[in-house]
Amino acid sequence: MTDISPAALRGAVDLSSLRNRPVAPAAGAPSASGAPSNSPSGGIVDVVVDATDETFGQILEISRTVPVVVDLWAEWCGPCKQLSPIIEKVTRELGGKVLLAKVDVDANPQLAQGFRAQSIPMVVALIAGQPVPMFTGAVPEQQVREVFAQLLQLAAQNGVTGSLDLGAPAEAGAPDAPEEPPLPPLHAEAFAAIEIGDYAAAVTAYEKALAENPRDEDAIAGLGQVRLLDRVQKLDLQTARAAAAAGPLDVQAQFDVADLDLAGGHVDDAFGRLLDLFAQLPAAERTPVRERLVELFGLIGAADPRVISARNRLSSLLF
Repeated sequence: MTDISPAALRGAVDLSSLRNRPVAPAAGAPSASGAPSNSPSGGIVDVVVDATDETFGQILEISRTVPVVVDLWAEWCGPCKQLSPIIEKVTRELGGKVLLAKVDVDANPQLAQGFRAQSIPMVVALIAGQPVPMFTGAVPEQQVREVFAQLLQLAAQNGVTGSLDLGAPAEAGAPDAPEEPPLPPLHAEAFAAIEIGDYAAAVTAYEKALAENPRDEDAIAGLGQVRLLDRVQKLDLQTARAAAAAGPLDVQAQFDVADLDLAGGHVDDAFGRLLDLFAQLPAAERTPVRERLVELFGLIGAADPRVISARNRLSSLLF
């Protein structure tokens, strides 16, 4: 588990290019109680905000009053879709003691570069403008809670003990936001298993859902994601890479590294590794590699240009 300590408040990432950027208030940007009256952050809308290259200077200022958790993600990242809801849930339960700033790395390359986001999901906290590494990759909810607790302790040690100003209550008579429809029972069972890190149980729940409805697209996507998470949590990166280097035609060894690459956001590397393997194997041994590629394509999405490119190469190798 990540150990957050005072030593973490060192320059692990370079945010200097964003510190002096003119503040550009964004919709939904929060203000924090105890902030100066001339704070540029404006009225709060939510404890979860989208941060951009242009508005991040504002987020840095808020981190002087409350710790800010920065979630670096991308639409194509399957593990991000597992981790981000857990981080948001824990943030909301803290009732304004933490701000969650979500950063789409594809849309905000300067932030991605500043945080040195070589793989995602990547979660970093800010305390008084200083970065604090939290974790990289999907982790179970219990670990998220433990790291958040450490973060609040470290923030208190550094005098960052404010709370977010949740703003004025909604006007009387204003319609409530529509409630989210409840998840189907087997989907809810899968989510509950994911939250405690029991990916095998989540796989079983999604498989049952697909047995009932083979066209359940949410179950198909969820099954692929938890299968990946279940596989990578058992792997050691250095051991897996050494095995793959020693056995370039060892299908399982190449699968392991491709899984780690995909979970870390290195999509092209994962696809390239498996396509190279497919090209080198005898025709009779190619089927498992093709099936794994198709599974990973589904995790990223058919419209993603990396998937389109990899599919084209696979087709050329098949025919």
